Amino acid sequence: MIRVKGCDGASSRWPELNEIAPRIAQCDPTIWGKEAQAEASIRLGWVSLPESSRELLPQLDALCAWSRERGHSNFILCGMGGSSLAPEVIAATYGKKLTVLDSTEPNQVWSARQCDLKSTCIIIGSKSGSTIETASHKSFFTKAFRDEGLEPADHMVIVTDPGSPLDKSSREEGLRVIHANPNVGGRFSALSAFGLVPASLIGVDVSLLLDDAYDAAQEFDREDSSVVKMASYLAQFRYVAFSDAGSACNGLSDWIEQLIAESTGKNGVGVLPVVVTESDLNSIPTITFTEAGKLSVVGPLGAQFIFWEWVTALLGYLLKVDPFNQPNVTESKERTLEILKNWGTRESLPPTFEDSDFAIFADFNAATPSDFLRRFFTDVDENGYFALMAYLDRIGESELSAIRKSVANFSKRPTTFGWGPRFLHSTGQFHKGGPLVGNFLQITVESARQLTIPQQSFGFERLVMAQALGDGEALRSRNLPFMRIHIKNRKTGLPKFIELVRELATN
Repeated sequence: MIRVKGCDGASSRWPELNEIAPRIAQCDPTIWGKEAQAEASIRLGWVSLPESSRELLPQLDALCAWSRERGHSNFILCGMGGSSLAPEVIAATYGKKLTVLDSTEPNQVWSARQCDLKSTCIIIGSKSGSTIETASHKSFFTKAFRDEGLEPADHMVIVTDPGSPLDKSSREEGLRVIHANPNVGGRFSALSAFGLVPASLIGVDVSLLLDDAYDAAQEFDREDSSVVKMASYLAQFRYVAFSDAGSACNGLSDWIEQLIAESTGKNGVGVLPVVVTESDLNSIPTITFTEAGKLSVVGPLGAQFIFWEWVTALLGYLLKVDPFNQPNVTESKERTLEILKNWGTRESLPPTFEDSDFAIFADFNAATPSDFLRRFFTDVDENGYFALMAYLDRIGESELSAIRKSVANFSKRPTTFGWGPRFLHSTGQFHKGGPLVGNFLQITVESARQLTIPQQSFGFERLVMAQALGDGEALRSRNLPFMRIHIKNRKTGLPKFIELVRELATN
């Protein structure tokens, strides 16, 4: 079911992993060492999901019948990280419509709201229910339904762990709740309720995903298996590019990015996935998902999900890290809450440079925005990478992501692009926990839309800015190269910024 090509170059590690793979199949929590054992003991449920998730099928059938009875034709998933990335790939692969709201950017939230609420079903996915983004989305849409005289219980589905705060509060509100397996971490949850509930509601036959995953996994614990080969291969590199261009699995690279970056980027080590549309640098390998690729992994989506989860678990073993925790993700969350609590003081640092379009915050001076960019992208460690972090509307302003290739071409360094705050649940862990050789350009924008979050003293426009500032604080506290460009006028400043970066790459 899974065919790998081009990754036979690290066979010296195969015997070691040949002994570990059967222990993963047996859900042995001691594989990753004593410090990781407690976490691993409650995070290995993903191994058996191709079988155990079949228990959800009757619930999913009943849920879909309920949805049809209420005339739902528009589905919006509110979730972050693993709760949203896998369903987005599933929808794209099967050609189904699903709006994924994984942002606190006001324009993106407002755009999702511009629909016929009478025919809309909101899916809230959160393990704990305490994730600030999804909690804000839930409050926002609950009020929107009530403002139109609609009962939220007829239009909302909650996916969460049993006994979570979200589980308890949702049941009190009379909402439909589907429990996820509590022994599965978010980024390993593609084949759990977090992936299968949205997929079922939009009309995907999820039993096929489970069949493909089950069939593929039958060879993973055998000698010199595909997962052993790929994990051994990846462990040689700090940077590996992924391109799903031309494949049937649009968005798979983004899902893999979160899985590997957040799982391995800690204790000063890790493998950073670089999502590309085509190869930028000959110095780092590029994995594709088509038969034509020299280095490729080919197989159906369900098989891809379980394959990369196994690879990541084995890679964690080789790197000597706990693949199931995310110690530095919480740091940015805490800083965000502190900034929101003390709004009016910590966000008021003066810019280094300012004109009618931009305010630039940097620890060096330059004469023009172009000079700032040129100096920032030139001064880089030979082993370093660039991370572009954009707190804008990833749907309505998707053209901004094209700057990633321009920066990579100019700097000749691996370059990632992340939409904030979504990347905080993905590469954000690697930025702060992996090798401290990153260079970070943060892009923020002045919000013209004020969008209230019910029961909060702040709106989405303040929340997204606090998330950007909080992550900036976390990066600067490590003395990492960091610069923030704030676009003051969205209409004129955004295209001007994109053009400045393009000119940089061509001159």
